[in-house]
Amino acid sequence: MLEKLIVLVEEESMEVALATLLPKILGEIEFQIIRFQCKDDLLKQAPDRLKGYSKWLPENHKILVVVDRDNDNCVDLKKKLEDISLSSGLRTKSAVTAGQPFHIINRIVIEELEAWFFGDWAAVQAAYPRVSASVPNKKGFRDPDAIAGGTWEAMERELKKAGYFPTGLSKLQLARSVASHMDVQQNRSRSFQVFVEAVQAATV
Repeated sequence: MLEKLIVLVEEESMEVALATLLPKILGEIEFQIIRFQCKDDLLKQAPDRLKGYSKWLPENHKILVVVDRDNDNCVDLKKKLEDISLSSGLRTKSAVTAGQPFHIINRIVIEELEAWFFGDWAAVQAAYPRVSASVPNKKGFRDPDAIAGGTWEAMERELKKAGYFPTGLSKLQLARSVASHMDVQQNRSRSFQVFVEAVQAATV
């Protein structure tokens, strides 16, 4: 049984969102979020940090690494994370067969955190009531993970149309306000669904 989940994230808005979302998935299980300055910083520091974890990490502690895909090739980015983990002496969920114990799960958000918010538009409406309810049905928005031109930019446009953030979107305020309303079992973003599955798999 999982006693503690250690989560590595690349930036502050993900940290803020997960601080609210993880208790909805983990219940009373303890977690710790470690934030880096950016994705490059996380990738640079991960080898030494994971090697350190490999020396003491108990079987009832697990690590979850969460990064945005941004413009990276998803397969290449996942391989880089897997290689860093394995070279550190940690067993990844992807590298073991079903039922075998593992230490770490690597997950990529496609494309950015805001895709998760588009996946739960009811939560966005709860935080910002003037936004259009029809957004998820519009062409180009039906798949939250495939919104063209950047999900952050698309979110900013929709919120500005509704009269919010006239001087520019605050990622931290958005993350804090929307995450508090999100239903972790009802989200159209496949990357969010995979994230929830990863957290649940770590609890077994």
